[in-house]
Order: sequence, then structure tokens, then C-alpha cells
Amino acid sequence: MVEHSEPGHDGDDVHQVCTRFHTAIELIGTRWTGAILRAVFTGSHRYAQIRAAVPGVSDTMLAQRLRTLEEEGLLERQVLATTPVQVEYHLTAKGLDLEPVVDAVITWSHKWIPLPTGTSDS
Repeated sequence: MVEHSEPGHDGDDVHQVCTRFHTAIELIGTRWTGAILRAVFTGSHRYAQIRAAVPGVSDTMLAQRLRTLEEEGLLERQVLATTPVQVEYHLTAKGLDLEPVVDAVITWSHKWIPLPTGTSDS
């Protein structure tokens, strides 16, 4: 049996890393979340713009995902004093830090995930 005396090699450290990784993957891997983040990274900030950028997402699901992203500190919701009232969503520093992660997934998907027949890539 090999004993590890170096930092980061005891069971507690591994458990904490795995827990954080699992939590992060569950957060960004939840259905529609990646697509919503991608829409906001590309400049879509109002609800209607995000909705248009994510085909197939229902209003209920979009509202739920935006609420979760706000609760997790990835997005900030800003109510604009306009008539009618408009809402914009902006990435926080925590949310902006996910952009290279999402970009890496996009790059990986272009390399390894085939498109269904008759589908164009966007």
C-alpha cells in the first residue's frame, strides 16, 4: 500500500474536488442551461432575445433556468424602468468565467458530435 503524504492526496481532498466537480457539471449540464449561457455570452440579454436564441425552450423552462442561474450567482437580473417594463440579464464575474468552459465544449462538440441528417450547424 502506498501512502501519500503530499497535499491533495488524502481522501478528504479527493472527496471535495469530486463534490465540486459534480455540482458544477450538474449546474452547467442541466438541460437548456448551456444554450442559455451561450446566448447571454453572445450578447442576448433580454428575455425575448434569449428565448429567440434558444429554439425549443418553453417560457416556463426558460424562466426556471434563468432563476436558477441568478440564484447560483451566474446572472444578475436587472429591471429597466421603461414602458412597458423590460428585464435584462447580465453575466456576473462568476458567470463570465464559464465562457472558456462553454467554448471548450463547443469546440469538442464540433469535433466529436455528428449532426443529425438534414440539420445545419449554427
